[in-house]
Amino acid sequence: MGLWSKFLEREDASTYISKDADMPRILHTKDFLALGVGTIVSTAIFTLPGVVAANYAGPSVVFSFLLAAVVAGFVALAYAEMASTLPVAGSAYSWINVLFGEGFGWIAGWALLAEYIIAVAFVGSGLSANFRGLISQIGINLPPAISGALDTHSLFGWASSVSGPKGGVVDIVAFIAIIAVAWLLSHGVHEASRVEVVLVVIKVLAVLLFIVVGLTAIHPENYSPFVPAYTPNGTTIGGFQGIWAGVSGIFLAYIGFDSIASNSAEAVNPQKTMPRGILGSLLIAVVLFVGVSLVLVGMFKYTKYVDNAEPVGWALREAGHPIVATTVSTIAVVGMVTALIGMMMAGSRLLYSFGRDGMLPKWLGEVTENKGLPNRGLLVLTVVAVIVGSFFPFSFLSELISAGTLIAFIFVSLAMYSLHKREGKDLPKAGFKMPGYPVTPAIGALLSIWVFWGLSTEAKLYALIWFIIGIIVYFLYGAKHSVLRSKSNK
Repeated sequence: MGLWSKFLEREDASTYISKDADMPRILHTKDFLALGVGTIVSTAIFTLPGVVAANYAGPSVVFSFLLAAVVAGFVALAYAEMASTLPVAGSAYSWINVLFGEGFGWIAGWALLAEYIIAVAFVGSGLSANFRGLISQIGINLPPAISGALDTHSLFGWASSVSGPKGGVVDIVAFIAIIAVAWLLSHGVHEASRVEVVLVVIKVLAVLLFIVVGLTAIHPENYSPFVPAYTPNGTTIGGFQGIWAGVSGIFLAYIGFDSIASNSAEAVNPQKTMPRGILGSLLIAVVLFVGVSLVLVGMFKYTKYVDNAEPVGWALREAGHPIVATTVSTIAVVGMVTALIGMMMAGSRLLYSFGRDGMLPKWLGEVTENKGLPNRGLLVLTVVAVIVGSFFPFSFLSELISAGTLIAFIFVSLAMYSLHKREGKDLPKAGFKMPGYPVTPAIGALLSIWVFWGLSTEAKLYALIWFIIGIIVYFLYGAKHSVLRSKSNK
């Protein structure tokens, strides 16, 4: 078999369904809603509205969130149909493997792996920063050596754009948070989902508390001009250019629904629960993001949020509500655990899928005998995420999350055309149909390309380096050890 033929060889969907049968189907719609909302409404909702308003869009930050939601919405419709037709572990990786072939599946999966690893480190770093800011208000300050990522300049004598804070060696709070969530997940999905549901409800209540209290401090003049004039060399870009720059900057906020799809092998009645979880969580998140954005820029002039890493808490304190500010900030820190649960669940299932297919060492594809948990994949994800979070600071990590996800989004949107041809034939019938087909998948793919193009040059460069590494891994290991290849050679 030629190299290109191997690259395009497709896995049989029934093989995945059979292999994933050891993973118990115990997750219901409420679990997926909590998983999606918990992942999407995370660090971003307490920081990005202020950051994007100050740097890019002004009060029209609400348009940035709505445009990003439109892009994510088109892709979410494709995800909903894919997950209802092929409810298997690994989401885009497994789907593309079945629809386009092993090589393209590996590329999509490798892209998602970057998202999950970096997102776990990113959320852990953000949780740590907010926690340290919270305890500093009562006079507790951690030593520099355990307060942030590695300070490469101090330790090795060379400066780096990704160097951590001065004197930093390890971010101990992020380390503890990631390890604690990994321990929770290793004891069962059902137990983790119950914690997730409770924390998500508390976090949504905190967001609503901010909106209600913030509405009492609105000053209408802060909304004028709603779309600042375009000033490319100013503090705020303004105009449509500023709105669009904001879309690229906040798109990472909407990637959480992919974590739902990665757990579809554990869904009860996935034909119904998957579409409801994916689309429902996205809708809830959009409403909350728009509400926080409108209130935040109405409380104070958007220029007040320049270089403000804690805009929500700051706005409440400045408006004379210190107790509410402390309450919301405390819940925000605890609520970030929900995003760690979602991303670590999804990432461990993806690594399990790689091992299941022989693309990475097969021991990754084994699950525990008693509960069917992919704990080996979870262990690898935890170790790598802890290392990444310790060496690379928050600002650097935030640039890298969206790129890999957008590549997977493009693949999934385009794969809809292959899926429709095979549904009800060699693939199961869909439990949900993407409305507007065949136009909507093309729109989803084009919009994802548009957002990808708006990412920073550094993010695109790092994505390219990651993909080169992935191709090398595929040809040196995956293509030789693939289970699909072993079957075709018999």
